[in-house]
Amino acid sequence: MTPSLKPSTQAKLRRFAELFPEFYEQFVSSDIQFDNLKLAYQLYTQKTEAIITADPAGDKTALRLAAKNQPGLLRDLFGVLAAYNLTAHSLNVYGQVQSPTLIFIRMNVSRGGKAIAGKTADNVRRALREALEGRFEVEEMLSVEVFESNRLGSVQTEFYIDKQFHLPALLIESDEEDGMFFKMTNAICPEKLLVVNANLLPWRGRTRLILYVLTEQGKAIPEYRGQKMAERVKARLNGSST
Repeated sequence: MTPSLKPSTQAKLRRFAELFPEFYEQFVSSDIQFDNLKLAYQLYTQKTEAIITADPAGDKTALRLAAKNQPGLLRDLFGVLAAYNLTAHSLNVYGQVQSPTLIFIRMNVSRGGKAIAGKTADNVRRALREALEGRFEVEEMLSVEVFESNRLGSVQTEFYIDKQFHLPALLIESDEEDGMFFKMTNAICPEKLLVVNANLLPWRGRTRLILYVLTEQGKAIPEYRGQKMAERVKARLNGSST
């Protein structure tokens, strides 16, 4: 816990951490925990659907999003990024497992090796907000040539119970290509999952997306059901309508 914080604030942070999975207080830095608490307070006081910021971070832009968690949220996020031809370089997701089940997302993005700014950044924030509020479908913004199907090259999926985080995990790996993360997250949408943590791991032309997931009701997923789910997701990414 950050020593400079008042004892009353530290107590609020501890209570706030109890709304997240067990790993949160242990593995997430105090600075990020405190920032998430401030974002949650903003959501509450401003009575808004989402807090979305885009700030310079060298040759990248740091996107920060706080909202009510819901199935399909990552799909909408990556759909907007794909529509604006943005590359995701990192992804950190912190989702609560108790009411009000908020989610806090941080990621670094770029376009053409450069940060976005000005009107482009404003347009990305606006598109994200409208997608999260259900005012338009992300497919309306996407190139037909690139997104005519879910198909990905050489895709692999796996479901397991993470022994360190004590959470169900869905791993999706494929060759790198345009719209990859949108296609991955679109393929899991029919499963109606809440994502409460995520890791993005690029390696030698391939990328792994590891999603820590719960049911829409916030319940754990048994391994036998998770394995069937992984098979369905793989089938969709291979071009099957299953």
